[in-house]
Amino acid sequence: MTYQFTDKTNTTLVTTQDGIQLFVPVDPENRHYREFLASGEAALPAPAPPTPPEPPTAIEKLAAAGLTVEELKALLKT
Repeated sequence: MTYQFTDKTNTTLVTTQDGIQLFVPVDPENRHYREFLASGEAALPAPAPPTPPEPPTAIEKLAAAGLTVEELKALLKT
């Protein structure tokens, strides 16, 4: 069975048992955590957080607003 930390705080593990995803707190009182310790396995590090998307460019913002550069220039001239 594979265990992986859920985030950089290393306070919760995630694993899959019988097709069910289990979130296991790092707590000696937790039965699943004790099973993990008894297995002798090392937990995988938490996955890297996703990279945030790039902010939209001015052209993309205009397109999202339904405008072209030419239309904006025409609006600003009035």
